[in-house]
Formats: sequence, structure tokens, C-alpha cells
Amino acid sequence: MRGRSKSALFGCEGVVIFLKAKYFRRFIFLIIIMVILAGSAVYVWQSTKPVATSTEPVIFTIDKGTGTSQIADNLEANGIIRNSFFFKVYLKLNNEGAGFKAGTYAFVPGQSYKEIVTSLNNGDVQQAETLKFTIPEGYTLKQMAEKLDTEGATVNEIFMDIVNQPELFSDIPIIAEIPDNTDYLFKLEGYLFPETYELAKGSTAEDIIIRMLTEMQEKLDSIPDFEAKLKARGLTVHELLTVASLIEREVVVPEERPLVASVIYNRLESDMRLQIDATVQYLLDKQKERLLYKDLEVESPYNTYRNAGLPPGPIAAPSLSSIEAALSPETSDYLFYVTKKDGSSEHLFAKTYEEHLKNIEKSKESAE
Repeated sequence: MRGRSKSALFGCEGVVIFLKAKYFRRFIFLIIIMVILAGSAVYVWQSTKPVATSTEPVIFTIDKGTGTSQIADNLEANGIIRNSFFFKVYLKLNNEGAGFKAGTYAFVPGQSYKEIVTSLNNGDVQQAETLKFTIPEGYTLKQMAEKLDTEGATVNEIFMDIVNQPELFSDIPIIAEIPDNTDYLFKLEGYLFPETYELAKGSTAEDIIIRMLTEMQEKLDSIPDFEAKLKARGLTVHELLTVASLIEREVVVPEERPLVASVIYNRLESDMRLQIDATVQYLLDKQKERLLYKDLEVESPYNTYRNAGLPPGPIAAPSLSSIEAALSPETSDYLFYVTKKDGSSEHLFAKTYEEHLKNIEKSKESAE
């Protein structure tokens, strides 16, 4: 057997070395690719995971008309997400972003993409700080001012000054219903509707009054056939609110309001003084559990014991039910009523003074 030549032997070894080097280079290349891919995966994971959690919310505002790309960039700029590019990719892959709603949001750092997208789709905007207060039915302007002052809504003196300047609110139609009269204690008495209100924090006394006047306007406008009923009774809006305020302060049991309204109208038609205690109470600095005879003699246009007809204006803020009772009273021949002393707050009604005296005795007996 012939031996191989040295040149042939070296040639074979060269091929082997070349092949080994070729596969080695491929191996190294694959390792590099794998490292790159792994690094990229780690980078993507790091970039898409929620930011570090925090208890302090981040306030973020989306203006109307802002595109999803800008929203993503702003989210990153505000530290709500780590990387806007990957958030955009997420939106694209999940067909999201078209339904995002404008507004101010309070995102808590640590929220996932899904949570953020859900909030933006639902419009879970941050609720603005508000001023909330309740004005009970039958409150006078003085009582309103004291309550609003106590609750920090406005300053008593400022409120009471403004309620004597109806010209500030002339754009509200109901203001035109207030007659020019120098006898008013407070010009807007009875025109601010008693209700629970929620206004923007920082609202002024003027803002509060505008809102309450507007509510009264809306309540009157909501009464079916209001103008026709008002005309049928031969009343102005001012007179209606005045009668409604008397009913509000005199009646506790709602079902009795239309009947008390009929007594008021019957006495007016009979040229009888109304002799309503609530009109005297309105003149006192503090409400009394029981009026004295000397109280009934106080000189004032509001004192219906001394003066015929209605007082110059409302004596309190009437509820809608009292306004409706004044507008549509029950038909009766009653001219008198007296409160039962049995704790029910109901009244005994009478057509004559003799019947009324008997009811007074019955009322006394019910308390024994």
C-alpha cells in the first residue's frame, strides 16, 4: 500500500480545521443572537411592566382632541408608564385608544397597561373638589346665612348684604317678579329654593345665590300649567311665594298644606286679618316656642295680627309642595285652625269662631 503524500495529508487536515472554525463561528453567532434576544426580551419586559407602586396618585390631564400617541408620550413623561413606544404597540395590538376620554385622571403608580386603558376608556376622571350644603325647607335668609357661615361656605355678612341686591341677578327671570317695595326686610326672602346643593369649591356667596335662584326658577317652570293656574287664582309669582312661605312655616303634616292654603284664601276673601303666628316669629331675633300678647303688637308690615292682607313678601323658603298647595288649594269653608297639643302637629279646623273656640279647648284637653 502506498503512503499518502505530505501535501495530501496537510490538505485534509486543513479542511477539517476550516470546517471546525466555520461551525464554531456559527455557534458563536447563535450565542450572540440568543444573548441579544434575551437582552431584548428583558428590555421589553422591563419597559412594559408597571412602574414602582406608590400611595401618592399622579394627576394627569388629557385635553379634548389629544391623539393616542401624544397620550402615551404624556403618560411616560408623567411617570405613569415606563416606555411610551411599547404602550403604543400594546394599544395597536389590542385595538385600543380610539375610545379614550378627555379629562383629569388620578393614576396610582403601579397600575398595569390594562388598568390604565380601562380607566381611560371608562372616563374615570378625578372628581373636582366640591362645596356641598343643604338648606332645609322653611329656612329664612338669616338661617341660611348662619348655616352657610358655620359650614365655611360663605361669610354671613357678605351673604346677607347680597340678598338685598336683586339687581345683581336680573338675568334670572324670577327676579323681575319682585315688586319695588321699601317694606321688605330682605328682598330675596323666599326666592332661594331649599335643597341640597353641590357647587365647585371656592364658589362665592353670589355663585351660591345664583344657583339657588335658578333652582327656584326651574321648580316653578316644572309645574304643569303654571301660568294658567297662577292666572286662575289671580296671583302674582311674588304673592304665590308669600302664601307658600306662610304655609311652609305653619304646617308640619304635608297632607294639611292644601287645607291651610284654603283657610288663608278664605280669610283674605272675607277681609279678615290672617293672624298667622309665623309672620310675628319672622320679626323676632329668635324663634319662641310660644308667642306672648305683647309680641302680637309689634309694629311691622309683616305682622298679620295688626295688618290686613298678605305681608310684603315671603317669610321663608317654601318647598315645592307648599308652592303647589298655594297654587291649588283644597276647597273648604274653613276660616280657623289650631294646632293639636297631642304631639301630632296636626290641626283642628273650624268654619266659625265658636267652633274654633271649642277646638282650642279640645287641643288643650289632648295635651292632658
